[in-house]
Amino acid sequence: MRDPNTPTAARWRYIGPGIVAAATGVGAGDLVATLIAGSRFGYALLWAAVIGCVVKIALAEGAARYHLATGSTLFQGWRSLGRWTGWYFGAYVLVWGFIYGATAMSATALPLAALFPVLPLWGWAVVAGLTGFLFVWFNRYLVFEAAMKLLVAVMFVVMIGLAILVAPRLPEVIAGLAPRVPQGSLFYTLALIGGVGGTITTAAYGYWVDAKGWRGPAWMGVMRLDNHVAYIVTGLFVIAMLIVGAELLYGAQVALSSGDRGLLDLGDILAERFGRPIAIVFLLGFAASAFSSLLGVWHGVSLMFADFVAHSRGTASSAEGEGSLPFRAYLLWLTFPPMALLFLDRPFFLVILYGAFGAFFMPFLAVTLLLLLNRRDMPVEGRSGWLSNGVLAIAALLFVALCGQQLWELVRG
Repeated sequence: MRDPNTPTAARWRYIGPGIVAAATGVGAGDLVATLIAGSRFGYALLWAAVIGCVVKIALAEGAARYHLATGSTLFQGWRSLGRWTGWYFGAYVLVWGFIYGATAMSATALPLAALFPVLPLWGWAVVAGLTGFLFVWFNRYLVFEAAMKLLVAVMFVVMIGLAILVAPRLPEVIAGLAPRVPQGSLFYTLALIGGVGGTITTAAYGYWVDAKGWRGPAWMGVMRLDNHVAYIVTGLFVIAMLIVGAELLYGAQVALSSGDRGLLDLGDILAERFGRPIAIVFLLGFAASAFSSLLGVWHGVSLMFADFVAHSRGTASSAEGEGSLPFRAYLLWLTFPPMALLFLDRPFFLVILYGAFGAFFMPFLAVTLLLLLNRRDMPVEGRSGWLSNGVLAIAALLFVALCGQQLWELVRG
């Protein structure tokens, strides 16, 4: 496990951090956004989902490449750009974590409440939050990775199986790979490109690479394979949901509820068309998707926060990771204060706030990666080429536009 210089075929057994990133990044919000895009525009925006995966490959690969090439964490790189990055990240991660904690618990509770109506929605949300909290508190990375792989397996079988079940029209699927923007679809196009596969968790990928024990430039090849596999899996999830939206909803012009509740509507449609057992299987896949996102953030962003605190204090060491006091403090912050928001019983309101705050991070990540990966002191192995720089520059512009769009939508109400 500790020899990166193996043939490509043998590197497949190392795959792990990328699967964690994929499971974390593809949450219920991504699935419902893709489903609604398919229900409104058929296969016309399929190309945008594919482009979104390419963009996130570049961002996650850049973050992990910085870790491996320099031996430093991404937050150390941010600090080298100026103290403002520390203030930005510190304020962002506290506000975002409070909102995301409630959002993740609510999203996980929706399918559980539908499957097992023995508790109210807020009750299942509390159960989901406490389960994630206890699991991450008492386990380390390798156990966490194994659990995430299991959840991804459930998601993959359910979502891909569902796409096959609805019998997609392959000529139209292929035609959807040709870029076009139907009238009224600009926002959905940008959201598909920018929303596939996570926000702050894209930056967490480098921390999971480090937790896996991959350190030094020798692991670049393994990391890239791992990252590519992750976003191929992500792409398949998103394409599967777009197919379901296009085949089940587009022709019938069925409208879904806003936010994650749209997936519950899909469960009802599946029950009506294919029977209750298929709907139950889908709800299990929905629950696996939502809970994997919760677990991933509980672990990955807590690692980032621990690194932030350590370097802010000037006391960074190998002990400032899993199980450290800052790690556990942020885990507590994600779990317990956000429970107060659960009693608002407005999951969609939380999704809007999460999206708005999430939009702030991606422009920051893309711009800072461009700066860090092109510095003169960056080792040759870590420097960006023209292709990486081009994708990162396009990503930066895209996320600035998305940030403005989401803020406008929030202000406009």
